[in-house]
Amino acid sequence: MASRDHVSFEDFEKLVQQAIADLPLPYTKLMESIAVVVEEEPPQEVLEDLELDSEDDLLGLYQGRSLAAESFFGPGGEQPPRISIYRGPILRCCESPEEVMQEVRDTVVHELGHHVGLDDDEMPY
Repeated sequence: MASRDHVSFEDFEKLVQQAIADLPLPYTKLMESIAVVVEEEPPQEVLEDLELDSEDDLLGLYQGRSLAAESFFGPGGEQPPRISIYRGPILRCCESPEEVMQEVRDTVVHELGHHVGLDDDEMPY
């Protein structure tokens, strides 16, 4: 990767896959039940729902019921948990390929934190 501007969609997807593979084993196991997708930009309706002014304010999004909220008595037929990682905002907030790699890792970990029931203010970063 020569610069952040030259991180192709495919290379970015590989960074996301590597970030997941680099997680400690218990967390890697948790990721097996989560769909992870790379999207270029967050959808406008998501930004509106979250009351964000700019697409650059959202690097990733967890959608689904957290493990802390799951129950045997919960409703059936729900979509599996999903993590979206937004390529455009991450590339725009980083100055170097190394920063892109670190931000991808941090975003994956942050969204996995939501899966286990952590709020934004409880995240390590």
